[in-house]
Amino acid sequence: MENKITNGIKKAGETAVQLLYPRHCPVCDRIVRPWGERACPECLRKLKPLAAPWCMQCGRKLAEEAEYCGSCGPGKHGYIRGRSLYEYGSAAGSIYRFKYGGRQEYADFYGEQMAEFLGDFIRAAKPEGMVPIPLHPRRLAVRGYNQAELLARAVGGRMGLPVYSDLLVRVKNTIPLKRLNSKERQNNLKKAFNIAPNDVKLKTILIVDDIYTTGATVDEAARVLRAAGVERVYFIALACGTGWM
Repeated sequence: MENKITNGIKKAGETAVQLLYPRHCPVCDRIVRPWGERACPECLRKLKPLAAPWCMQCGRKLAEEAEYCGSCGPGKHGYIRGRSLYEYGSAAGSIYRFKYGGRQEYADFYGEQMAEFLGDFIRAAKPEGMVPIPLHPRRLAVRGYNQAELLARAVGGRMGLPVYSDLLVRVKNTIPLKRLNSKERQNNLKKAFNIAPNDVKLKTILIVDDIYTTGATVDEAARVLRAAGVERVYFIALACGTGWM
């Protein structure tokens, strides 16, 4: 009885919030129709989840059947395997608003989609926790939130996984990666992360980021985590690009 009352109060609160602050569709950015949905049903067709064939390591979409893409293979990355939800081109505008336009509310929709489409991959990895790619404190102060942390919490809440947002810290305020080529990205990210003093001892971690391109960011984060004693590192991302962004 107590749970029913608590759930009823929670739903009433959520309804009141939606009435005061209607959800915006993460695709068209207009108020969602019909009311109560997380995205306009007709807009969902514009988002393209990554489909096989994909690289068995980074999850990038492949033009033809193969085990790895040109960037992957045994020993080429610090992580074991990763998967992304969308083809970047189909979600570029949405992700831009999510990162830079203050549309934090999109995270709820993204988290639902990632848990649905990437849930089997996450369960197979058996992570003990999720670690979002951190922002440098200066960039966080300007933006006001870390989009990767919002994604991690949205997915973690649905998958029953804890989120360790303070485990990995960004100690180097790197140049935005979209301005750099592959080699410059690797150099730019060297010594960009560190492990915060803590008592957390995890063997298997799932890194969460918004966009996967060359893998330089995830690789450097995985390197630091493994140097701290983590044995297995996987990742998930909202979207995967086919070129530099």
